[in-house]
Amino acid sequence: MTKLSEQELVRRENLEKIKELGINPFPADLYEVNSNATEIKSKFEEGSEDFKDVSIAGRLMMKRIMGKASFAELQDSTGKIQLYINRDEICPGENKDMYNKVFKKLLDIGDFIGVRGYVFKTKTGETSIHVSELKLLSKSLKPLPVVKVDAEGNVHDAFTDPELRYRQRYVDLVVNPHVREIFVKRAKLFQAMREFFNNAGYLEVETPVLQPIPGGAAAKPFVTHHNTLDIPMYLRIANELYLKRLIVGGYDGVYEFSRNFRNEGMDRTHNPEFTAMEIYVAYKDYNWMMEFTEKLLEHCAIAVNGTTEATFGEHKIDFKAPYKRVTMRQAILDHTGFDIKGKTEGELYEAAKNMGIEVDDSMGKGKLIDEIFGEKCESSYIQPTFIIDYPKEMSPLCKMHREDSELTERFELMVCGKEVANAYSELNDPIDQKERFEEQLKLSERGDEEAAQFIDFDFLRALEYGMPPTSGMGIGMDRLAMFLTNNESIQEVLFFPQMKPEK
Repeated sequence: MTKLSEQELVRRENLEKIKELGINPFPADLYEVNSNATEIKSKFEEGSEDFKDVSIAGRLMMKRIMGKASFAELQDSTGKIQLYINRDEICPGENKDMYNKVFKKLLDIGDFIGVRGYVFKTKTGETSIHVSELKLLSKSLKPLPVVKVDAEGNVHDAFTDPELRYRQRYVDLVVNPHVREIFVKRAKLFQAMREFFNNAGYLEVETPVLQPIPGGAAAKPFVTHHNTLDIPMYLRIANELYLKRLIVGGYDGVYEFSRNFRNEGMDRTHNPEFTAMEIYVAYKDYNWMMEFTEKLLEHCAIAVNGTTEATFGEHKIDFKAPYKRVTMRQAILDHTGFDIKGKTEGELYEAAKNMGIEVDDSMGKGKLIDEIFGEKCESSYIQPTFIIDYPKEMSPLCKMHREDSELTERFELMVCGKEVANAYSELNDPIDQKERFEEQLKLSERGDEEAAQFIDFDFLRALEYGMPPTSGMGIGMDRLAMFLTNNESIQEVLFFPQMKPEK
């Protein structure tokens, strides 16, 4: 059993003393709230009749005891506000226990309280609540980290250890208000994207997370088992094949914010569980989708930050349309001097090796080209740039290019050297699709763990019923949130990132 610290023991003693006074430290009844800290501080003016009777609730974050009158600080979901607490006002009768015992001695930093009173400005001009009623709403049994800010604005004893912050996100959110703002912006991003799609007339849908075949991407899946059916099941690596089935079914445009799972490495830009948005629109191609994506991201940037510009590390990114377009072939030629057009697998293998890229025999043409681009080109694209016209071997679900049978009609949007969006003119020829699946299966048998290990015959059957010309696009929502909130680690934009078990 974990040994309690001295402060934790004191808090438990305070808890018992509160109970002895006949006060429930965890009351179940409703507490009416009619305002919040930010609203009061931003709207209150002296002499105003507004805020004569406010009721707010939150954590007690500071106490400054001054005899029969004291100051305190309350933090709610919007920010902090000062409280002025007078003994005779919150304890109008003879019994002064609520002030002398509970407030002064038994309430601890982090306790949830509710207060009612009127708003005024102190002699120093600070907007405060003159408290007439105080109620304990929930006792905190663990002490919060005490983060101090001096008169010059310098922060002392900050709660900054990433291991503690990610593992105890609930504490991080309490003591680091800027972290809460990250997730407010993340929510605005999702809302803005939904509005954009809904205004265009597209339908938000849901597809299975638990799938009999992991498809729609090149990735290693998590495997589980369905007891009743006695079959292996897979957490989805992508929702692409299900959304295309819905286009076959007659919808003109569908989209989904998809929780995906990939049994792969973890680093500052990858988490095994992540959120992607995928959208499919009938009768469109990748050229249309590029313009659509530009307008979408411009809209989202303004919704989140009020401008198309975003700061990311040392870079200023501008999401204002239009974005530069560069072919995959030209990108590799520009940065390596090597022309991939018409090259065999062996030639690509030798070229990659000569560039100092780690390669192995399991890699086919597509994987080798992907490695060359990733190692030698990707980091050069800082401003939003469409890399277009990928070799066929890199894109098993993508339509062949209308002008060059070695290529596909695909783009990836690069920002600050990272892929943010991936889009195709979708392959809707079931015979061609079956052949591409079979090629992927051969790569899997050669040892490429990221190649497709299954052929989804039901998806092929769906295509045989006919799928109209369609363009699809996926966006890594976590990565986009990183760019729009200036966070270089994916863990900063996930409430609960994956971590090793706590010892």
